[in-house]
Amino acid sequence: MTYCVGIRLNAGLVFLSDSRTNAGLDAISTFRKMIVYEKPGDRFMVLLSAGNLSISQSVREILQVEKLANGDDEPLTIWNAKSMFDATRVLGSAVRRVYEQDGPSLKAAGIDFNASMIFGGQIGGEAMRLFLVYSAGNFIEATRETCFFQVGESKYGKPILDRVLTPTTPLDEAAKCALVSMDSTLKSNLSVGLPLDLLVYEEGSLQSQQIAVIDDQNPYFRMIRGTWGQRLREVFEAIDDPHWDGAATAHPLLTPSERFEPLKKISHPGERIV
Repeated sequence: MTYCVGIRLNAGLVFLSDSRTNAGLDAISTFRKMIVYEKPGDRFMVLLSAGNLSISQSVREILQVEKLANGDDEPLTIWNAKSMFDATRVLGSAVRRVYEQDGPSLKAAGIDFNASMIFGGQIGGEAMRLFLVYSAGNFIEATRETCFFQVGESKYGKPILDRVLTPTTPLDEAAKCALVSMDSTLKSNLSVGLPLDLLVYEEGSLQSQQIAVIDDQNPYFRMIRGTWGQRLREVFEAIDDPHWDGAATAHPLLTPSERFEPLKKISHPGERIV
């Protein structure tokens, strides 16, 4: 299992991934799930992958050389595509190529073709874009209403992203939010694990030096883990407990309502219950 998140903001992009691929009792494996495709000054692209590791690794390698027919023009690759949309089309083609090669053998072995990917970046003067690519090679794009994508074990880290992130969120705040989201996932699921890869990209830079590998000794992430749990408990304890007497609180649990109560069956003395 894994957990990856990609965020698109007005100010830039944030990518975060864990590195655990197996969490058996005596077999814990670590593989990086983030790869950067960069031509400084021309294009900057980041790929996060989840699902079957052999599929993801094959797609990552093929993507560097994959060519997509482009009419009478030179075949499209991620290195000459003029838009992130076209680069994502090349990625989808790479996914389908791996399916054609390995899909029948995987099916014969009873293994699903399972891979999902987050792919984002910026090419030339085009605006930044972020895509979620499915195992069929099709994809969707992030919008102002949905400015982040998750793949893998996403449910534990989603609430903080939903409550905090907007397109105007500053990059550092978004990076903090992503790390809190990852911490929540680490806390609840052993199949997601350290080290983490964090990358922050500033709009228009076409390169990034803000890349961090985070292990259990990283001082900032250790602060996040301790502070977030403590503050959650403080906020929880500050919320009133439920009061059954409506006159005793400004926020009563019981209020006048026309809703029906649960059906009750009351046994009377001497009644025989079958």
